[in-house]
Order: sequence, then C-alpha cells, then structure tokens
Amino acid sequence: MNDFTGAEEFVPSTGGLRGLRAALPSCRGCDLWEGAEHVVPGEGPARARMMLIGEQPGDVEDKEGHVFVGPAGRLLDKALEAAGIERDTVYLTNAVKHFRYERRGKRRIHKTPAVGHIVACNPWLVAERKLVKPAFVVVLGSVAARAVIGSGFKVTQHRGEPIELPDGTPATATVHPSSVVRSQEYRRDFGLFVDDLRAAAALADAA
Repeated sequence: MNDFTGAEEFVPSTGGLRGLRAALPSCRGCDLWEGAEHVVPGEGPARARMMLIGEQPGDVEDKEGHVFVGPAGRLLDKALEAAGIERDTVYLTNAVKHFRYERRGKRRIHKTPAVGHIVACNPWLVAERKLVKPAFVVVLGSVAARAVIGSGFKVTQHRGEPIELPDGTPATATVHPSSVVRSQEYRRDFGLFVDDLRAAAALADAA
C-alpha cells in the first residue's frame, strides 16, 4: 500500500495547457518527484486530432524535460514518418509524468510505475485529454492501457484493433516503442509497429 495523495489538488482548473504545464512541477501527488530531475509534460498542438499516450519518461526525457526524446522517442519518430504521420501534428504524453527508476552504480534503470503511481498521476492525463479533445487516441503499451482503458485490457491480444475508451473516444492500442528498441526481431516488430500507426491514422481520419 502507499499513502499517495494523488494529483487532484495540484491540477489547475483554469489556464489551459499552458497553465497545466506550469503547475506540473509543483505536484506532490506521489513519491516519484523526489528522485526526478524534471517533470515531463505532454507536447503538441492544443487541438491535435490524435493523441499518443505512453508510459512514463525515460532517462533522457527526465534530464531534458521533454517527451519522447530518448531512444524510444527516436524510434517513434522514425515509425511516425514511415506511417505518414507528422510528429508536430499529434499530441504526445505519458500516463505518468515522472521517471521511475532504480540505480545500478551510476546508471538509472527504468522501473515500471506501480499502480499507485498510475492512479495518482491520472488527473493530469484526464486534464490533458479534456483540453486537447483528441478525436482519436493511440495507447502505447500496457501502462498506458491500464491508465486509460482498464487493467483487464491486454495489448498483446488486441493491438491494432479499433476500440472505444470508457468516455466514448475512439482509440487503438499498440506496443510501446521501447519494446521495439529492445526487440530481438527488430525489423519484424518495427514493421508491425508502423502498420499499427498507419491503421491508427486511417481510423483517426474516419473519426
């Protein structure tokens, strides 16, 4: 168990995305802020038609304070380009806004956010979705799926399928790009990831 208070009291009710980003550094809804260098807000057009939701920042994102700029982000950029999607037309964010890690010597090794972290940070994601109002959402990986779809959803079983989020927003789910970076079958898995993004773009156009 944990005693996380959650982010509700830190999320502003006014100010739009700019106000949301300005308020994020003050969040103490869980313990992840204590070891982080930066909080990492979402980035993209305020009225993006498509929103991509990942897991959490990685080591590079934490150091730079920007979303999807590390190895997974570079792969995502390559996949978006291959799928015919311009990165600056989509809104990119994470279910959890701080980097969770464990130290091994001087290295900081990614550690999956706990359910408590996902729940505590969810008000930020809810606020982003309300402000951006995307017509279509792409869920990247199991942590994001737990945050926006529910704990019973299995990305491996339903990747690429059209789904509907609890609030009625059309969506689809695929793997997180970090899994493709680590894949022993890179060419195959990169191609499948691009196929999922291409299908998502078609679904978004139809939404």
